[in-house]
Amino acid sequence: MDTQKTHSEIAMDLFKQGYNCSQSVFLAFCDEYEMDRETAAKLSSSFGGGMGRLREVCGAVTGMFMVAGMVYGYTEPKDQISKTKHYERIQLLARKFEESNRSIICRELLGLGQGKDSPVPELRTAEYYKKRPCVELVGMAADIMEKYILENQKR
Repeated sequence: MDTQKTHSEIAMDLFKQGYNCSQSVFLAFCDEYEMDRETAAKLSSSFGGGMGRLREVCGAVTGMFMVAGMVYGYTEPKDQISKTKHYERIQLLARKFEESNRSIICRELLGLGQGKDSPVPELRTAEYYKKRPCVELVGMAADIMEKYILENQKR
């Protein structure tokens, strides 16, 4: 991580460069897990726009969950204790995001109607940034994750 910037600032910068919300959060934490940037970008690419612009779970939240999985996730399918602890962690992260935003659902955060959106992403113009809170949501998800990591040092 750039020592001058927080994960939140890095995530917001990545979003402004054109990465989707999930990629922005996930890539901002590449220093926390062992994965090259190209693989991380590909892995998280499907989750922007609330899962491929389906407007379901916010991509910034999904990116945060993916970081949590890479840093704290379980690998043994029958390890009920680890699985339970991880799901508790994910629910805590979701709750922290919801406390500030009332929802983790993309369409609700953006004030959109029900249903999926066009698969064509909007161009990132000045107007786009004025009407969409996505930069701030990306920054908030990264900040929540960064604080969680600092409070729960695993290494």
